[in-house]
Amino acid sequence: MKLRLSEEDAAFREEMRTFFTTQVPQHIRDTVAARRELSKEQIVEAQQTLNAAGLAVPNWPVEWGGKDWTPLQRHIWHEEMQLACVPTPLAFNASMVGPVIAAFGSQEIKERFLPATANLDIWWSQGFSEPDAGSDLASLRTTARREGDEYVVNGQKTWTTLGQYGDWIFTLVRTDPDAPKKQQGISFLLIDMTSPGLTVRPIELIDGGHEVNEVFFEDVRVPAENLVGEENRGWDYAKFLLGNERVGVAPVGSTKRWLAAAKEIAGDRLDSDLLLATRVADLENELLALELTALRVVAHSADGKPHPASSVLKLRGTELQQAVTELYVDLAGPLSLASGAEDGSDVPDWARVSTPQYLNFRKASIYGGSNEVQRQIIAKTILGL
Repeated sequence: MKLRLSEEDAAFREEMRTFFTTQVPQHIRDTVAARRELSKEQIVEAQQTLNAAGLAVPNWPVEWGGKDWTPLQRHIWHEEMQLACVPTPLAFNASMVGPVIAAFGSQEIKERFLPATANLDIWWSQGFSEPDAGSDLASLRTTARREGDEYVVNGQKTWTTLGQYGDWIFTLVRTDPDAPKKQQGISFLLIDMTSPGLTVRPIELIDGGHEVNEVFFEDVRVPAENLVGEENRGWDYAKFLLGNERVGVAPVGSTKRWLAAAKEIAGDRLDSDLLLATRVADLENELLALELTALRVVAHSADGKPHPASSVLKLRGTELQQAVTELYVDLAGPLSLASGAEDGSDVPDWARVSTPQYLNFRKASIYGGSNEVQRQIIAKTILGL
């Protein structure tokens, strides 16, 4: 593996860096840099800025707005975006439902949804997890019964991230309850979230925020034309989607940025506190190892399939995210308890958000395939155990 970029890739990196730091609105980048929550409007504006330049969905087929980039160029695009404090394109649109529609949808569905999906004119929600079907997703019980030219959907989804903003939801539903295996009999259905009988209810998180939701379906009628691919083949499409979801799940760029900012906050304490200096140095070394692993995965990915070491990226990447958020809490000390303080207080913004972010990022080792699952994959595919 060559660690030095070719002249062509170095020029590509400079092109991405220049665009991200000059064309994406500064108020959005400032919000990301301050680790504050982005508004819906900011997320939409950022993605539409990228899409107007053809940089929102490079992993899609070229005919639908993708780029014929190498895996290394996509890695550079992703890393420079994070380093520049630019929000990555909404994953539900860009990395999940978009590639599924492009690969398996009818021509009519592609033309109807893909341009609006890339431009975030449609905000997609993900309807996979259920109260009794999380890691064991194939146990889902939401049903879709065919009645003429419609499906009638009943059931419940949970942990629907940002579902309060959703226009449409891509949903796994059971269309054949009598299938011999639970992975069979599942279909991939697109549902308008304004449909009668569909209800979204917020779930309040431990950090006090409203990020995830429950979605209820009570006799929701969905046109049969909203089926993606073939009936009862939804499990295959879901596996394809989850493979895309896990690509880029280790945000090396943003974690590097967070750690650099933490060092600035620590300042002279790094000279006087040996334990703190050692802790930061260990995190820097671990992050460098993660970055090199990411480059190795990029260099050895073939046929669009991620290298097995991508599970290491997910595992260590999320652990390092959590470690850095914990570092911020410790740097803030008692000020880390001031998340509810008035804006006019003397508590700096970075300290005010330290505890909510620490609590929120407990989720990182669960989504995208829990870290326990990643350890099993590593044991089987890399260690041969």
